[in-house]
Amino acid sequence: MRTATVTRQTKETEITATVALDGSGKADIATGIGFLDHMLEQLARHSLIDMAVKANGDLHIDQHHTTEDVGIAIGQALNEALGDRAGIARYADVHLPMDETMTRCAVDVSGRPYLVWDVAFSRAKVGDFDTELFREFFHALAQNAGITLHIANLYGENNHHIAETCFKATARALRAAVA
Repeated sequence: MRTATVTRQTKETEITATVALDGSGKADIATGIGFLDHMLEQLARHSLIDMAVKANGDLHIDQHHTTEDVGIAIGQALNEALGDRAGIARYADVHLPMDETMTRCAVDVSGRPYLVWDVAFSRAKVGDFDTELFREFFHALAQNAGITLHIANLYGENNHHIAETCFKATARALRAAVA
């Protein structure tokens, strides 16, 4: 099994992330941030990567450290679970529709981290979650997983749908690339 568990502890957060690349999409997520939990559940479900994430962070300040550090921990766990990456498909891309929204994701599981983020939101928040933190999460994920990740929202009006298609498209691309 290609699995890994990473524990990350800083002054601001304490996070444990476990991934199993050859899973069925089970998710056990508790970050203290409801919308992030929802998005991570979608990431697990649509990638078929079993994922457990437990986070305690300085949410009394804001959601930034927890969101970024969760991305770091999941990325590190993905990197470790991938091992030498021998035999994987490596490249994948997906166009993911959701109602009025369409997002494209392309990934190269190369060991060379990079994020291209072409996503704009019309509001500063989705619920109580700062939309600027989506880019922070994906940047941390790409850097620590060692993947080149391109995410572009082609169109959409509903900010919840835009965010959700970013996670689902990334999940589907990862699913194909790590096969």
